[in-house]
Amino acid sequence: MRKQLVGNAPLILRTSDGTEFRAPHPEFVLVGRHNLVIEDEQGLLDIIDPLHVVSIRPGARRRAKASV
Repeated sequence: MRKQLVGNAPLILRTSDGTEFRAPHPEFVLVGRHNLVIEDEQGLLDIIDPLHVVSIRPGARRRAKASV
């Protein structure tokens, strides 16, 4: 799992129940022996069991708002 958390692009982690967790950068994901902690852009943490992660894929970058 750690090998998938490289680069500097956002990630989407999907669990076995279909829930998607978005990480704005791989540094927002902490891999432990028994838990996976994902911090979102608001600073909220999700703690999940790494055995339930079924996919890790690149997420879309958010576009910067154009100033008017």
